[in-house]
Amino acid sequence: MSKRYNTLNEELKNKFGTKVMKLSLDGGFTCPNRDGTVGTKGCIFCGEEGSGEFAGSRTFSIKEQVEEQKRLLCKKWNTDKYIVYFQNFTNTYGSIERLKTLYYEAVNIEGVVGIAIATRPDCLDEEVLDLLEDLNRQTYLWIELGLQTIHERTSNFIRRGYPLSVYNEGIENLKKRSIKVVTHIILGLPNESRGEILETVKYVANTNTWGIKLHSLYIQKDTDLYDYYLKTPFDIMTREEYISLVVDALELMPKDMVIHRVTGDGKRELLHEPIWSLDKLRVLSSIDKELKTRDSYQGKRI
Repeated sequence: MSKRYNTLNEELKNKFGTKVMKLSLDGGFTCPNRDGTVGTKGCIFCGEEGSGEFAGSRTFSIKEQVEEQKRLLCKKWNTDKYIVYFQNFTNTYGSIERLKTLYYEAVNIEGVVGIAIATRPDCLDEEVLDLLEDLNRQTYLWIELGLQTIHERTSNFIRRGYPLSVYNEGIENLKKRSIKVVTHIILGLPNESRGEILETVKYVANTNTWGIKLHSLYIQKDTDLYDYYLKTPFDIMTREEYISLVVDALELMPKDMVIHRVTGDGKRELLHEPIWSLDKLRVLSSIDKELKTRDSYQGKRI
């Protein structure tokens, strides 16, 4: 590995023999945590764009979004292979006919070698699972589940809207169909200790999820978390604390688990805290440096 942990970039290069670019799309979905099915306000940290601030625009077709994303990213990455990523809101929450139309339109675009779908584990009924299984036979697929924490107190605070047992059921149902799963964890949620955060990491590691995303908590101005923070300030991790915690987390993960992300992205104009997260390259290089300083690597403590 070029790094001391197993990155998605390396995983895709090994699979496809070249750099693969991920294109973030907006499928025009909503969320059961917003439309009244589970809740009306969404997760406390989720903004008006459903955590898809860098995705394409739902006013365009899927093909048009793909072409626009290619145009925006082609100067950064020189490749002709793409993963389409249905990112914001809940991308399996809709009629099965609509899901089929969107997914198959996306995977049949020239150059698209795979599809990633972000969703909730409570939006994976049998019809959806059957569709995903068929899609998995035809292309390179992974499903992303936003767990964030295993602790009930915190999950209630962030208004996640489902218990841990639903995540367990969702990941098992996907694994039974040989569908790759990526689990999201937020590091630094209010009132969670370092030990509690690492308990979540260990728990997820033991599910044998194929991949994981570690997000630093960031407070965005168009969210209820922002309003809460202004009224009830809580400690935000420093960059040094976050880097140390990420390395601790990587040491607890199986060596073959694919690390999709080790820090979160926030829109500069919306981000309130932590400001240090805007310097993503510095965060990434500091994680590499800390791993080297410790003579550490992914899976060291397993």
